[in-house]
Amino acid sequence: MRTFSSICGQSLFCAKTGEELGTVNDLLLNDHGVVTGIVVDKKGWFNRHLFVPIDAITGFGHESLMIQDLKDASIYHKKKTEHHLKQGKEKLSGRPLLTSEGEKLGLVEDVYFMEELGTIVGYEVTEGLIADIKEGRKVVKTDHPLTIGKDILVVQL
Repeated sequence: MRTFSSICGQSLFCAKTGEELGTVNDLLLNDHGVVTGIVVDKKGWFNRHLFVPIDAITGFGHESLMIQDLKDASIYHKKKTEHHLKQGKEKLSGRPLLTSEGEKLGLVEDVYFMEELGTIVGYEVTEGLIADIKEGRKVVKTDHPLTIGKDILVVQL
């Protein structure tokens, strides 16, 4: 189990060629809150971002990620059916997380996910800087999929 912040900024390498493809920039989720892949900031000035499906990542190390072949990565094209965790206008980070009963849990800061499956198992939430200092951030664990709304995120506990 990992948090996205633990892989953000890590290098992505191709095992077949030994080439560094770029650094992990964002996590992509579908409408049901399941991780579909990562966005990689490709090296160089005029290079476009790459998309790597979560099941194409063969290694999640402490310093880098690995894919087997260059064919596993493709040029990233934003789709309307996907959501970004950290980037863009409609990012999930910073949005309110509520229970299905209407209780506000805080603002989403990070997610815990199973690397091999792409399943989110928990959400790290904040109630603000002062609360983070005094009490620390909360981790909300769930087995149910996330509901991604226009203004809020809803989780079933």
